[in-house]
Amino acid sequence: MTIQTLKTKNLILFQSISGSRSFGLATENSDTDIKGVYYLPKEEFYGLNYISQISNETNDITYYEIGRLVELLQKNNPNILEILASPEDCIQYKNPLMDLLKPEDFLSKLCKDTFAGYAISQIKKAKGLNKKILNPIDKERKSILDFCYILQNNGSVPLKKWLQEFPSIGGVSEGRGGLVQEKCGLVNIDNTKGTFALFYDESGDLGYKGIIQNEEANQVSLSSIPKGEQSVAFMFCNLNAYSTYCKDYREYWKWVSERNEDRYNMNQNHGQNYDSKNMMHTIRLLQSCEQIFKTGSLNIRVENRDELLDIKAGNWSYDEVMQKAETLIKSIEHYHSVSKLPDFPDLGKTTKILVEIRETLYS
Repeated sequence: MTIQTLKTKNLILFQSISGSRSFGLATENSDTDIKGVYYLPKEEFYGLNYISQISNETNDITYYEIGRLVELLQKNNPNILEILASPEDCIQYKNPLMDLLKPEDFLSKLCKDTFAGYAISQIKKAKGLNKKILNPIDKERKSILDFCYILQNNGSVPLKKWLQEFPSIGGVSEGRGGLVQEKCGLVNIDNTKGTFALFYDESGDLGYKGIIQNEEANQVSLSSIPKGEQSVAFMFCNLNAYSTYCKDYREYWKWVSERNEDRYNMNQNHGQNYDSKNMMHTIRLLQSCEQIFKTGSLNIRVENRDELLDIKAGNWSYDEVMQKAETLIKSIEHYHSVSKLPDFPDLGKTTKILVEIRETLYS
């Protein structure tokens, strides 16, 4: 079933402009998003072809089956509650049956988890983005050798530097590069986790395995050392730091591969080190949550358009946006504690309304 099928068979119950245009935050470059509600023909609803949601390829037009809509309303899903709260000048079509679904029958204290909870998750995401922007990771991946150090003179020297600068052994140098890790051999030292005795076989005849066997190795290699061989140094390998680096490297370059380049470049241009469009909507969502507990109603048309667009433009510092969010969260906590809204929507009442709508549609 497609959106065109819904229109051809007159299955649409509700259609409204949504997103920035319904919030009063549209600019000349804003897209026009559409949200709607439909019902299935009786034979498909009762049969095996139940379809709960239909969207176009870009997901800027989405319709929900009436049962799925009520299910999400009962869970206080912010996006779905905002459909019921669509401003009159955005509603393009509304079947009279949709008047049976009133926001006040669904609003509950659960909105603290769905509205504020989601907003807080976006704040954490913004903090992570802030960290990624401020701390880029080189594309060239480090190896475990970069986390190894030679203990020397009551301190330590990076292994790679030590190998390059080590003087010749037995009067013969390994060339300009100093020593090579492939001719090193390591053995554990009892009761000293991460610390090893390092041996060097200039001839390469003793079968040492090197410090690592390849650049992708996740741990150092140990070798069998013939009796009588003398260690040339003691080495410490910081495996914990290497593991943390590997995790950060994966996350950073996954983010790079998936990020929206236009949004990223916009954020780079204003230089505030956060996704300004996302944080604008996060603040808006927190304000909606505060309004629900303060007034017991939901009006999605914002009253502070200029302030929110100022955030989107990157005219607020990261710290200023975070302070705004923290202030709203404290206010939500207060109004939630004194709110007279029920803890949860009345599932029995709202399900009965859904049944009444279906009976009318299929009569």
